[in-house]
Amino acid sequence: MARRFGRGGIPRRTPEELRHMRAAGKVVAEMHAVIRDAVRPGITTAALDRLGRDVIERRRATSNFFGYHGFPAVICASVNDEVVHGIPGSRVLEEGDLISVDCGAIVNGWHGDAAFTMGVGTITAEAQRLIDTADAALAAAVQQMRSGRTLGDLGSAIEVVVAKAGYGSPRDFCGHGIGRAMHEDPDVENRGRAGKGLALDSGMVLAIEPMLIAGGRDGVRLLDDGWTVVTADGSLAAHAEHTVLVGEHGPEILTRG
Repeated sequence: MARRFGRGGIPRRTPEELRHMRAAGKVVAEMHAVIRDAVRPGITTAALDRLGRDVIERRRATSNFFGYHGFPAVICASVNDEVVHGIPGSRVLEEGDLISVDCGAIVNGWHGDAAFTMGVGTITAEAQRLIDTADAALAAAVQQMRSGRTLGDLGSAIEVVVAKAGYGSPRDFCGHGIGRAMHEDPDVENRGRAGKGLALDSGMVLAIEPMLIAGGRDGVRLLDDGWTVVTADGSLAAHAEHTVLVGEHGPEILTRG
């Protein structure tokens, strides 16, 4: 789940804390796998939410989305021009749609958070390029999650990939620290200057989440439901996210299956 901007430092997690965060990440990865397998034309976003609930209940975890400032579901299901925070409901997915699913879990008080975008049935080549670019931007930032790198390195890595592809990225939403709460300091912006910002060290964990707008603009607007953020120009959007540890030997994605 994307965060609006704030500021702060980055705590280093202990091995015991990381054990719980890895467990939470595995639950999120399972939610992703189950939901991916179910996405098809004709299914509702509410049905996908039910599948996410089933995983959380089966694994005896807790949702960090449900009830968060009143959010009514365990996943965000954002379709086509919806960038983030789409509310699951009666909407039926159609052939050619894009859907972004963002979800999280809590295990023993520790959080995991991740998102993916995929096509429904057969999608256009341009839509697939948007998804692939979001994944590439996330992968580029993950590679910067090493001791001695900075938050500016992460943001710059994302910005370079997005700009080269000709896409936009909303300025009002970003990644975040994560641990005892889903949203902790610092902000993890999707743009930045290499070498600038807070320094990274082993044991630090961040949720990195590039959000792309196909129309090449940065503008978004909030729908009347108070949650769903859509592209201002009506173009497609894509969202990719992982919870990532600065490991002693390089980046470790905690929300990968």
